[in-house]
Amino acid sequence: METRAALTALAGLAHDTRLALFRLLVPAGHDGLAAGNLGAQLKLPPATLSFHLKELRHAGLVSQRRQGRAIYYAADYAVMDALIAYLTENCCQGAACEPAQSAPRTRKTRDRHV
Repeated sequence: METRAALTALAGLAHDTRLALFRLLVPAGHDGLAAGNLGAQLKLPPATLSFHLKELRHAGLVSQRRQGRAIYYAADYAVMDALIAYLTENCCQGAACEPAQSAPRTRKTRDRHV
């Protein structure tokens, strides 16, 4: 995966609704889920659902197919795998990701009422 494609895919997931949709589609397998089912599970109005599914399609993360009167969406596993491989190779030098150093610990203080 090239950097531009990785950025497009990451941008596609950079919204809580789109990430939630993608998280529903990944375990659904290659058959995917009907748009109505997705909308019902996330309690999304049709226009909102349509907008976010369009963004995921534009990012290459999902595909759609018509079956009768329903439109089904499925995660594109090849793109997902390529994005994971890109991040692992380019951000973690091919190794399991670990922080370079621990974040400094901050001391929590309680509000004191006199």
